[in-house]
Amino acid sequence: MTDERKDSPQDSLLLMLRTLKLPSFAACYEEVAAQGERQGWTFSRFLHHLCELEAADRQERRIARLLKQSALPPDKTLATLNTKKLPAKVARMLPSLCEGDFLGRAENILAFGLPGRGKTHLVCGIGHELVRRGHRVLFIPTYRLVQRLLIAKRELTLERELQRLDRFEAVILDDIGYVQQDRDEMEVLFTFLAQRYERRSVIITSNLVFSQWDRIFKDAMTTAAAIDRLVHHSMIIEMTGPSIRGEQAKSKTGAKAQKTSEQNPRATP
Repeated sequence: MTDERKDSPQDSLLLMLRTLKLPSFAACYEEVAAQGERQGWTFSRFLHHLCELEAADRQERRIARLLKQSALPPDKTLATLNTKKLPAKVARMLPSLCEGDFLGRAENILAFGLPGRGKTHLVCGIGHELVRRGHRVLFIPTYRLVQRLLIAKRELTLERELQRLDRFEAVILDDIGYVQQDRDEMEVLFTFLAQRYERRSVIITSNLVFSQWDRIFKDAMTTAAAIDRLVHHSMIIEMTGPSIRGEQAKSKTGAKAQKTSEQNPRATP
């Protein structure tokens, strides 16, 4: 005679909720049911509250996945960006850029400025805000993207790689001006930009103005074609002012000198 133990209704419910991939339902339904009984909720209100919890938790998990996929530097957010140092025009543009409406129009953001002006931090901060709003974003240094595309080209999978990149609503190409490409490298970069034209957004940082982009694309005609595609639907950000990194270095040096002086007063003339 076998002893068959049947699952309780509670165990059965938990199993079904997990099967239906409703983890927040499974985790919270007992607590919410007790709350509902105390406050005299109707069944529909009880169910609605559970649905709200599940939806919020699912959105949180989705954003966590998107953030991991984005490869955005975790420390370069708007919270860590000193917005008081931004040029006035850029500061005015920032809130609307973070809303992400430009993605639906397949517009680009082109951030120019000398090294140390905060271009990368700014576009990464925008990237983090876009992810928080549920958009798929990828941050990648330009040299790394070029190498990725070259490998795909050699393995005859370039089209497939471009399709993977096309899943991202915005690709942030950092430091395009530092890439001194040979012809093969230039060609895959141009192919990538041309493929996204009027379909998906790119966000680019560059220490080179357009008149110097022949260093990137080598060929005058290719340079003109690349610039034309990027500028056609774009917002241009100019990061002017002193070097932020330079100011931070001076501040650290000054603080260190002051600490040394306090610790060793005789060293002060």
